[in-house]
Amino acid sequence: MKIKNLLLVGALVVSNVFAFEVSELPNVTIRETPDVSQTKIYSFYNSIKEAKNAVVNISTQKKVRAPNLQNHPIFSDPFFRQFFGDSFGAIIPKDRVERSLGSGVIISKDGYIVTNNHVIDGADKILVALPESNKEYEAKVIGKDAKSDLAIIKINARDLPFLKFASSNDLQVGDVVFAIGNPFGVGESVTQGIISALNKSGIGINDYENFIQTDASINPGNSGGALIDSRGGLIGINTAILSRTGGNHGIGFAIPSEMVKKIAKALIEDGVIERGYLGVSIQDVSEDLKDTYKNQKGAVVISIEENSPAQKGGLRIWDLITKVNGISVKNAAELKNIIGTLNPNSKVTLNIIRDKSEEILTLTLTKAKDKANQKVSDSTKSGIPGLEVTPLSQNVKNQFGIPNSVEGVLVSKVQQGSRADELGFNMGDIITQIESYRITNLKEFNQAMQRYKGQTKRMLINRGGRIFSVVAK
Repeated sequence: MKIKNLLLVGALVVSNVFAFEVSELPNVTIRETPDVSQTKIYSFYNSIKEAKNAVVNISTQKKVRAPNLQNHPIFSDPFFRQFFGDSFGAIIPKDRVERSLGSGVIISKDGYIVTNNHVIDGADKILVALPESNKEYEAKVIGKDAKSDLAIIKINARDLPFLKFASSNDLQVGDVVFAIGNPFGVGESVTQGIISALNKSGIGINDYENFIQTDASINPGNSGGALIDSRGGLIGINTAILSRTGGNHGIGFAIPSEMVKKIAKALIEDGVIERGYLGVSIQDVSEDLKDTYKNQKGAVVISIEENSPAQKGGLRIWDLITKVNGISVKNAAELKNIIGTLNPNSKVTLNIIRDKSEEILTLTLTKAKDKANQKVSDSTKSGIPGLEVTPLSQNVKNQFGIPNSVEGVLVSKVQQGSRADELGFNMGDIITQIESYRITNLKEFNQAMQRYKGQTKRMLINRGGRIFSVVAK
């Protein structure tokens, strides 16, 4: 019996040795309740009373011309006329007018209004209605920028209420915000929420993305409206929602005011926005590349255009860009946005990591192209289990529509479940570079594979015109 008791005590002692304690807050002792005075309520009215007067409703009209079928032979056919009689003309398609609704924000007392490009793009007529007014103004387009989805229009009016800009750089997740716009065409509405996230990119809405995410309801018709802070300052232009049904699910996006301010100023002064151009293709630091760059953040250079500022400034493939003019770069989207805010002919200083050493380069940007024709390198295959490659002949290029400027070797087979499959190769990929070796034919590929035999190799592939990296271990 004593032995059993001793064993029990021993078990308790052992269990106490391994006990886990959680950290706890003190117990709640005070609960604050709203003032239940019969003459007092809580309200955000003072936060939005001035701002809502500067948000306008925008309606657009676009004439869609019907195909000209009047002279089609079928309409002259006697049988056709006998069958349909005099009413046959009713079936001929006619011109129609498409109408759409959106919102805009007055940013000056003399009638400059910022909105989304997609709200007014292609419109033949733009009408602006001021809040609590039956009067409509016809607006003219001052400038638009599809890449950021922003546009400036102007109405002929004076002494208008307008919104002052607040810096989006000062925002924090959790800040209270208000979305003002014209959802579903029901007229001006205000919704309230918080900032859910900042610097959101990769959404696939615009070319340049640095969105404020909010749970304030943003619905169709809110596009181009204002996102304001609790002071009534303009912190963003509402632009899109993520939704499977078209309604609000609490995931809305606004273009930050710092971007809006720069683009609006350029469009008003020059009518166009010109962006700096570096001439590189970039990607984030993938899981496979983290060890190579010692877990540092930045944008990895995976392609360089010939005669571009990047090439002339000494950038190389596999360089990791970590700073631009002293501003830290966390990922590829941030680098694109930073360069996109700089003007052509601007001198920039880049901090890079090359072969695990930090270097500083200085170069001069050029004017961004609408479509950058980037020359891609080439590559070929052998030495990775499950991967087969063939030369990239002219016949193959012609057959699959591959540009003549693209060189390399074609991945002709990827065995399912093989090492090549695990690494992410796809049939049809074009291997263009291995480490610092550009691949233009099968011989160069084999030489590069032999050079790095048994070592971790960074490889570039061209997949349908896009450049990806693969790290083969």
